[in-house]
Amino acid sequence: MNPCSSLGIGLAGFGTVGSGVWNTLQRNGALIADRTGGGVTLHIAKILVRDLAKVRATTGDVPAEILTTDWRALVADPAVDIVVELIGGTTDAFEIVAAALRAKKPVVTGNKALLAERGVELFALSREMDTPIHFEAAVAGGIPIIRTVQDSFIGNRIHSFSGIINGTSNYILGRMTNAGLTFEDALGEAQSLGYAEADPALDVNGWDAAHKAILLATLAYGFPIDPASIHVSGIEQVRPTDINFAKNLGYAVKLLAVIREHADGSVELRIQPSFIAKSNILASVHGVFNAVAVHGDAAGESLFYGRGAGQDPTASSVVADLVEAARGLRQASGHRGFLPYRESGTILPVGETSTAYYVRFDVTDRPGVVAEIARVLADHRIGISGTHSPVNPSNPDAAFVDMVFLLHTCPFGKLQQALTEIEALDCINSAPVVFRIENLG
Repeated sequence: MNPCSSLGIGLAGFGTVGSGVWNTLQRNGALIADRTGGGVTLHIAKILVRDLAKVRATTGDVPAEILTTDWRALVADPAVDIVVELIGGTTDAFEIVAAALRAKKPVVTGNKALLAERGVELFALSREMDTPIHFEAAVAGGIPIIRTVQDSFIGNRIHSFSGIINGTSNYILGRMTNAGLTFEDALGEAQSLGYAEADPALDVNGWDAAHKAILLATLAYGFPIDPASIHVSGIEQVRPTDINFAKNLGYAVKLLAVIREHADGSVELRIQPSFIAKSNILASVHGVFNAVAVHGDAAGESLFYGRGAGQDPTASSVVADLVEAARGLRQASGHRGFLPYRESGTILPVGETSTAYYVRFDVTDRPGVVAEIARVLADHRIGISGTHSPVNPSNPDAAFVDMVFLLHTCPFGKLQQALTEIEALDCINSAPVVFRIENLG
């Protein structure tokens, strides 16, 4: 590579984010060069698309000669110095990233699922080839949380992260809270506004947030994490009853990512809908915004807030990584980018994690129900701080009711054992629904 020439970008994927990267470089390319002292000039040399005719029909300012449907041609093109992977998934995307690393071409990606599920292989290859993977856009859209953890917190032992890192779920829970919508109606609204995909499974079942949390935890604690080792629960079972009960108690319901290092070095990592106090700043994160609170031993508590998704915020993170990758190539400064620094670590089993709880039971309304549930909880030495049976306003004479128990702090495993016994009682009609009541300090 000629150090005085413009650096060529191979853009694998030209959907929402890919076209945003194109537009950002077209609009701000000169500004980027000026801000880096003229040392970084970027241009799109090749674009991988699925349908040539569709792109030509909808994007008139993209030269036809730089379009291709063959990812191998994109990676092998001598005009491509840096490869940007934005196609999603874990199959073709893996092949593209691996091929780019083998060709010693730095990679920029926003693919959190790929890195969370196959990052062990890719980061090992990155180390072997001395070629970096940059992935700011994989977590929290336009919030520069990855670079902050990599650079600004490099001298800190990070005690914990807690955050809202899925904007779709946050929007849905917000509409349920503020407009009284059901989960189904709020999801439909989010889809109509483009905040949720036609298939919203990864957003509402918690796994989009989980993939991001895995990346943050791996950065902070240095070892690869098996997705099967963490606890993930989504928002599909959240009902207006839960939202209203939380509001009356002074809480907000949020899909919360919790990452915490314990004194023995084990790492707690879980994703679940949680009650958090309205006085906590995370309760004020609305709409599709994300926020991550980071607690370091030297820096103390820091909060990072911004749009978690969308064309321009995510493209902004991709372009920032492109500049970082380009600087590395320009300066020939060796490997730059994340690498795990420990071979292994311990994820704390979810059964050993402890919080207070809100538990909703669907019960048959008959005498003795509260006593039966309370007896099982007492047998497992789980304290009860309150009970409540809200009336169904549409059918106050219904034979089936929601019975809510507020429980003192205990290990989650002990609670699960008790709930298994309770679910077998004749008065219980379906699996209990559990929310953590978080003490975020």
